[in-house]
Order: sequence, then C-alpha cells, then structure tokens
Amino acid sequence: MIFRVFDSCELASLYELAAANRVVGPVAKGRAADDSELIDFGYVNDYNELRLEYRNTVHSPKRFFLPHREELCTFSVCGREWEKHVDPHVYQPTVFFGMHACDINALNKLEKVLSGSVYPDPFFAAKRRNMFIIGINCSRPLPSCFCRSMGTDTVLHGFGMFLTDLGDRYFAEILSSWAFELVKEINSREPDESDHERYRTVIAEKNRRFTARVDTSDLTKILDMEFQSGVWREWGDRCLACGTCASVCPTCYCYGVEERVDPDLAHAVKIRHLYSCNLIDFAEVAGGHNFRPERHVRLKYRFYHKHRGFVEAFEESLCVGCGRCGNACLAGITVPEVIASVRGGEHGEDAVC
Repeated sequence: MIFRVFDSCELASLYELAAANRVVGPVAKGRAADDSELIDFGYVNDYNELRLEYRNTVHSPKRFFLPHREELCTFSVCGREWEKHVDPHVYQPTVFFGMHACDINALNKLEKVLSGSVYPDPFFAAKRRNMFIIGINCSRPLPSCFCRSMGTDTVLHGFGMFLTDLGDRYFAEILSSWAFELVKEINSREPDESDHERYRTVIAEKNRRFTARVDTSDLTKILDMEFQSGVWREWGDRCLACGTCASVCPTCYCYGVEERVDPDLAHAVKIRHLYSCNLIDFAEVAGGHNFRPERHVRLKYRFYHKHRGFVEAFEESLCVGCGRCGNACLAGITVPEVIASVRGGEHGEDAVC
C-alpha cells in the first residue's frame, strides 16, 4: 500500500480527473422530517453536488452492482431457429466517489458469494470489474452504527484509493495502479510524522463517537444454543414482514427469477429481482407448501444467515453494522437489541451505551 497526502483544495481536481468516467457518489435526495438532508448514492454531474461529510446514506450502493430488478437474458424464436441474448448491462466504467468502509466491506463480502463461489454470477462480476472505488473515512458515525463491533469500520482491500480527512489535508491510501496514476496528476507528497500523528488522532476521535455496540464473542455458539429461544417469537410479533430491512441492507442478495413468454411463443425474457427472506412467500414451493409460514421463524433465519451460516461458510459475519436496517424498520427492530436479547439481556441492554 502507498500513502500520500494532499491539500483539501486538491480534492476537486481529483474528482475532475475521476469524472472522465461516470461518477456515483453521496448526493442530497430530499429532506427528512427534521429538515435534515437525506443523502443517498446517485450519479454526480458536478463536484459541488457531493456530500462527502455524510454520516450514512439511506440506501447502500448495492443497487449499482446488484440491481433490484435486472433482465438476465432474452430469447427469440423464428421457425426452427432460436437465439439467446445475454447483456450484463455494463457499458462504461463507474467511479464510486466517497464510499464508506462499511459499504466497501459489504461489497467484499458479496464478492465471496457472487464471484468466488462454485456458481459465480457473471452479471455481478462484470459490474465489479468495471467499478473503481475512491473511499472516504466516516468521521461522525450515527448512533445506530455498530460497524466497529463488526470489524468493518476499517477496510484493507476492495478499493483503489481510500481517503481520511485530516482537516486541511487528506491522507490517501492507494491500492491500485489506476489510483496511483490519478494521484500523480495532483499536487501530493509523502506523509511525514506529523501527518501520521494527525491521522491517529482523527481515527481515535472517530472511535470515541461510536455508541452502539454488539457483543460478537462466541455469537455463533450462542445462536446455536438459543435456536429455540422465546425471544425470537417476541421479535417476530413485532416484525411486519415487509422486507424493508433487506432492501436497504448492503449485503442481502436473495433473489427470485421471473420468466415471461409471449403468447405467440416467439419471444421470452428472464428477469431477476431481489427478494427478502422476511416476506411470507419466500419459502413457499410448488403445491403451496410454505416451509416458513411464521414471521418469527423468517426473522430468526435472517439473523442466522447473517451471523451464523455465513460465518460457517466464510469465517466472517455477513452483517457490516451500518445500522440501515434498524433505521428503516417500521417496527423499530435493531440488530444490537436483538443480539443483546438472544444473549440473555433485556432488549437494548448492552446494545446502546
């Protein structure tokens, strides 16, 4: 890894260089009930549109590489001849400018499933190959963020450049040749001891701002022991089974496939749409049998997939602690509270300090 430092005024020049490609970044999308800006990832046309001091976005950047709805292939039949057309929907490189560590870690986790598994997803892989990330450190985590507990408040790979705001200058961690060539075009220098000291101070200040915590010690064993715990039914009674948590989650990847055939049988299309294991028909099979008809069972299995099944398969949790699911949940269900209750504490005990 190469380290560089450049003045804050050079950031606009860095953006202009990156903007030779299509740029996606945190931009204002509207106003919340308290009149604060709602920040989300969107296409950026001007540097001044960026909100790089954002605390979190409403949605994750997942929709740009794993869309909610995506056409996988089409079929055409003419007489005895037929043709299949596959389009990965990748037409130009995309630069993600200002992605937080938790979202980069989420992308790294998805890569293990969608690119490194026995059956890799070519659509995801094509988008990932044409994606360049300039990350930025989150300096003011929300009260709902518990990424530090999940070990995802820092990131070691999966990006080209990662920036930390030191006040009047930026500390850049460079991992790719593309990022190295980019930073060569602006005024930068090697960091000295004062830069390293300032960097350590900024990170320590950020770490002190975390208030939400999740105790992950021996969590997989505890989940095994508490599989029949009554707390799951309590949370299930609150759950609305709406699937909102999955739609904002940066790592949920469950999907369904829909096939449409024209009445004349001359054309057909196969469409993938993201789904949620909390929806009532998620485990319904042909004949109408539903393996998980109860809300508390579906909620429980979602937690087990995140914190038990994925750990068994990849030795790390699928959850990155961004807190979006709790913020979006209409029933007020949060991961720290659920995990604390499963561990034997009262709802919320040891979850938020």
